[in-house]
Amino acid sequence: MIDLPLSVLEVAVVQAGTQPVDTLVQTAPFAQGVERLGYRRLWYAEHHSSPAIGAFPPVVLIAHAAASTSTLRLGSGGVLAPNHVPLGLAEQFGTLAALYSGRIDLGVGRGPGTFDAATARALRRGGEPATDAEYQDDVAAILTFLTDNVATEPLPEPWLLASSTAGASLAARLGLPVAVAHHIRPHNTPSVLECYRSAFTPSRWCEKPQVLVCVETICADSEQEAERLAGPMNVIKAGLLQGTAEIPFPTPGEAATHRFTPQEQQALAAFRAHQAYGTPEVVARRLGQLAAMTGADELMLTTPVHALRDRLRSFELVKERVGTVG
Repeated sequence: MIDLPLSVLEVAVVQAGTQPVDTLVQTAPFAQGVERLGYRRLWYAEHHSSPAIGAFPPVVLIAHAAASTSTLRLGSGGVLAPNHVPLGLAEQFGTLAALYSGRIDLGVGRGPGTFDAATARALRRGGEPATDAEYQDDVAAILTFLTDNVATEPLPEPWLLASSTAGASLAARLGLPVAVAHHIRPHNTPSVLECYRSAFTPSRWCEKPQVLVCVETICADSEQEAERLAGPMNVIKAGLLQGTAEIPFPTPGEAATHRFTPQEQQALAAFRAHQAYGTPEVVARRLGQLAAMTGADELMLTTPVHALRDRLRSFELVKERVGTVG
């Protein structure tokens, strides 16, 4: 048993041989399934120009999912500040908070959400990547506009995403809850947490440090099935490790025929050691270890498995074995 709330991060993969609309039509059923299982919140990530992940604006997915659920918190994990006008984000999420009172989170991150340089420039209207100072100014402006220009109560709950000490330091200085991207840079997690907790300053948003840790989790009835479901994301990760262009998200059958180099196998094993894959017993033990290691207030699970039934089954098995989710 883990006496922590559990939540969900959705990255909206688009499997090879399907269209983005096929992923979109699963948005409402997935949100309803997550709500039915009792998870606390569901966040959507911002991505652009990826053949494997849909370019679906989080604010649109949040609105769509919120309209088909009643208790689930919905939010961004994250909306990427350098790609947007701060006032626009404040107005969008303020409107959502007015429509779905007490259910909207505004998770803010820094990255461009794409590996394509031309797309990154287009998102910035031809501008260069945001500097640290520009990003910090954007986050501060978003918070100011939320409080000064958005005449709705309650306001959306702001979070800052962090995968480095720079993000942790900003979250601490502004007194924001932090969502740690353990599923992206697990080796940074200890330093991120130490930086955040040691420098935290109370604010109107948060009286004491509040930590959410996101972990990649694939749970199935057997080790063999978990391995099969993890195959497509392993192929995607191997490509990224080699610095090659992104490819469509393969089917489990396609992934089973992929041959990894020894270096790729080593890197994937090192990453996997920090995440949670396997049977319910193995996943529950790993999540418990991660909760104890990080002292997290909440765990967020991301399950990059395309088939809706397999994703929901993974979350169901975790709920049955782990216990506390609400």
